[in-house]
This record gives sequence, C-alpha cells and structure tokens, in this order.
Amino acid sequence: MFAPMPRHRWITPEGYPFIALGSFLTLITFLAEWKAAAILFGVITLFICFFFRNPKREAATEENVIVAPADGKIIAIADAGGETKISTFMSVFNCHVNRVPVDGEVCAVNYRPGSFFVASLNKASEHNERNTIIMKDDKGRSLTIVQIAGVVARRIVCYLTEGVRAGKGARLGLIRFGSRVDLFLPRGAFNLEVKKGDRVRAGRSVIGRWK
Repeated sequence: MFAPMPRHRWITPEGYPFIALGSFLTLITFLAEWKAAAILFGVITLFICFFFRNPKREAATEENVIVAPADGKIIAIADAGGETKISTFMSVFNCHVNRVPVDGEVCAVNYRPGSFFVASLNKASEHNERNTIIMKDDKGRSLTIVQIAGVVARRIVCYLTEGVRAGKGARLGLIRFGSRVDLFLPRGAFNLEVKKGDRVRAGRSVIGRWK
C-alpha cells in the first residue's frame, strides 16, 4: 500500500526552500536594523509555514464513501460525458495537500503543461497546466483526479506513480499557492453528498457514496 512520507512532518518538504529563504531575509534585515523589512519578511515566512502545513487526518472509514481530494470550496458540479465532474477551488488560505479519494490502484499519471488562468474559471480545467491521475477502486470502478495549476500556482507535485496501491486519505501531492482539483466519477454509479458552494476537507469530507 502506498504511504508517502510515513514519518509525519507538520510542514511539507516542498515548503522548506521558501521557509529557508524567508528566514534568511528576516535575519539579515533584523541584523541590519531594518525593522519594517524584518517584520514584513517575518510575517511572510510565517504565512509560508501556514500555507505548507501538513495536518494529520483520519480518513472517513466507511467502505463505500468517496472522500474529498482537496480542501476548499466546491465551485462546480457538472456532467462531463459519462462522468460527473466535481471541482474544488483551493485559495491560498486552504491546506494544499491533496489526498486519495478511495482505496485503489493507480492506473496512470499524466502531466500536461498549459496556461495559468485563474483556477476558479471553468476554462482552467481545459487550458491550465495539470496532472491527471486515473485510479480504479477495489471493485474496478474508475475515477480521475486532476490537479490544476492556477494563476499563482506554478508547480504541481504528485507523489503517486502508475501501478501503486493507494489508501483512502493518503497524501497524493500538492499544488503551490492557490489552485484547483477536479474529481471525475462515473455518472450514475454514486450518490452525491455535496453541492455547489460547500466547503470540504481533503480525506475527511464525504463527496459521495457508491451505489
């Protein structure tokens, strides 16, 4: 079973370079007695720590539930061919660690470069830089998670690789500085548990239940 970062870290390693830079600038400006600059860099460094937070979470344990892949606000629920697309927008204030919605196997991971439109816009799903993860659960049902970069987010991180088994609620990656995650589920195969405007938490909130 896939278990990224088995030793829990309160801050994701991807944030370390930014924190180190912020801390260095805070120290230099403090030693130079540039008080306003030192305070500014100190606040920025604290915000970076907050942004890259990596909280421990116990995933919903019910066997038939599908959990949210991202923290944030449900901004769209739409038909997409034979699937239902559920889009979650993550602001810079949300935790940006993405999580696996179900127990299952990773069938494919495909990265595609693209544009950087505001992630809350519908066209971001089609045109922005993104990473697509296709999974099958233990009963052979397919679902797709798409990590989408935004106007500020310029790097998508994915821990999953093709062929691994991933547990529900496991960390699958993150997107830096504001972004979006689309979840595609087979239409008619589940009962939806959320609506547009709801706020969800990755690994904890129930998006739907398999029929």
